Amino acid sequence: MENHPIYKSICVYCGSADGLDKVYLDAARAIGQIMAERGIELVYGAGKTGMMGALADGVLAAGGQVTGVVPDNLNQPQLIHAGLTHLEVVGDIHQRKARMSQLAEAFIALPGGYGTLDELFETLTWAQIGLHTKPVGLLNTREYFSPLLQMIERARSEKFIYDEHRDLLVYSSDPQDLLLQLENFKVPTGLERWVNR
Repeated sequence: MENHPIYKSICVYCGSADGLDKVYLDAARAIGQIMAERGIELVYGAGKTGMMGALADGVLAAGGQVTGVVPDNLNQPQLIHAGLTHLEVVGDIHQRKARMSQLAEAFIALPGGYGTLDELFETLTWAQIGLHTKPVGLLNTREYFSPLLQMIERARSEKFIYDEHRDLLVYSSDPQDLLLQLENFKVPTGLERWVNR
C-alpha cells in the first residue's frame, strides 16, 4: 500500500487556533504521518499554527509531500508554514477552496472552527449536487464531531437531506480506520434524484 496508495492526494481541513489541547495536535500529527507513510500527498490551507501546523509537521517529518494553498490576504509569515513542498497563492478564499478541491482525490476534516466547518459542508454540498464523487471523512477526535453527526441525522430524519446524503460522509476516531473507510468508499446510489426531481 505504501508504494501504491489508492489516493495520491487528500485535502485535509482543520483548525489553526492556538492553545489547543494536546490530544488534537497529536491526532493531526498522527494522521499526517500515516498519510506520508502511505505515499499520500497532503493538500491543505498552508498554515503553521494549531492543528494545521501539527498536520503538516507530521507529514514532513515522515518524508511526505505537502502542498499548501493560501489566499493572498493570509499569505503572511506568522501564518504560513515555511517547510512546505509546494505553496500556491490564490486571489481569495473561494479560489483557495476550489483549488484544494481540484488537487485532492479525497477529503478529511479534523476538528476545527468556522472555516473548517465551512469547507466541510461546501465539499459535501458539491457532492450532493454532483460536482464530485470523492469521499469525505471526519476524524472524530475526542468525539468532537458527534454533535454534528447528530445534527446531520436530524436533518435526514426531518427530510432536509436524503439517506444517500448522510452516506456521503464516513467517520472514525482512529486515523487508520478512517483512511480504510475512505479507501472502501462507494458513491451512494440515487444522488441524482436531488437534482432530477
